[in-house]
Amino acid sequence: MPPAAIPDAAPRGGTPREVLLAFLKLGLTCFGGPVAHLGYFRQEFVVRRRWIDDAAYADLVGLCQFLPGPASSQVGFALGLGRAGAWGGLAAWAGFTLPSALLLVAFAALADRLAGPLGLGLLHGLKLVAVAIVAQAVWGMARSLCPDGTRAAIAAAASLIVLSAPSAAAQIGAILAGALAGWRLCRRPATPPPPDGTTPLVSPRVGIAALAAYLALLVGLPLLTHFLAAPLLALAESCYRAGALVFGGGHVVLPLLREAFVTPGWIDDGRFLAGYGAAQAVPGPLFTFAAYLGASVETGAPRLVGATLALVSIFLPGLLILLAALPFWHQLRRGAQAQAAMRGINATVVGLLAAALYDPIWTGTIHTPTDLALALAGFALLTMTRTPPWIVVALSATAGLALSF
Repeated sequence: MPPAAIPDAAPRGGTPREVLLAFLKLGLTCFGGPVAHLGYFRQEFVVRRRWIDDAAYADLVGLCQFLPGPASSQVGFALGLGRAGAWGGLAAWAGFTLPSALLLVAFAALADRLAGPLGLGLLHGLKLVAVAIVAQAVWGMARSLCPDGTRAAIAAAASLIVLSAPSAAAQIGAILAGALAGWRLCRRPATPPPPDGTTPLVSPRVGIAALAAYLALLVGLPLLTHFLAAPLLALAESCYRAGALVFGGGHVVLPLLREAFVTPGWIDDGRFLAGYGAAQAVPGPLFTFAAYLGASVETGAPRLVGATLALVSIFLPGLLILLAALPFWHQLRRGAQAQAAMRGINATVVGLLAAALYDPIWTGTIHTPTDLALALAGFALLTMTRTPPWIVVALSATAGLALSF
């Protein structure tokens, strides 16, 4: 019996339109990051609409947190899939994703005009809030994912690897090394499987086909990029690779996307971090930051084409691997070895994010005591007073504008 399924007693036969409208409302109002998004989803689809019960929802969340990719978007896709089939899954993704993606594409268009003192001040304020938000992510993830010395050591080793050899290969190597270290050092009795009584969302045949597509794109896109000098293909490959390697939350995509976009010179660090800061001010998933990047880089195609391609490419691997895992999750999660490897990977992503917090975020943003004070103030608002991120973004942008006078 695979979990991550819809209980037999749940209402069935929804329509894609119903799913689209439900998720569009959330796409316009869900601020606060993936943990907050999952809370909104539970209130809307477990408590209010009763599309799924609490036990099945909790198990679906557990699956999506185990897999690479954006957990809240994967949960939303699965909820739409269970309610109205494949079109329902796509409707859920579109409704939840497009509002923030369109806002960030608009910001990318306006960023070209932010060359004067006021514009530079606004961009600096957005970079400062990125310091505070990533520091909060590192702090919270370290407390939950590195609760012992072994996992703290894995995280520290991952940071050293990527800081000493900043490259995509080093990041992939760190993740693989973390999985191996977790498999050897982080074993404990496996979590018992949930009770029976659910219906699978996806057949094994569909799961195998999705896994084949996931692997074919992961291997094939880099090969095609190597032999074909096509900017749009390179853009798709960079975003797909980042989406395929993200474990542990949306913020972890930051170092992967920076390596893909800043290192080759497609975009500079300042504009990259300004877009990341702007992504905190909009509702919906953080992965829509890719739409900003796709609209900002020069590919020879219209801005909206680059944004669309980047957006689809970064979400696609997470959705494919979810479809691949749904029929087999029950068996996979039983294994103590798989769970141990996942603990090592989770500790590794804390180290990757901590390294990104230092370079480029800290080194490229904190230049004066005033910068440090504003970043610390943002961090305090986020962690001590639980101020919503979009408010902290607005305050930091205002401070950046004030400093420009």
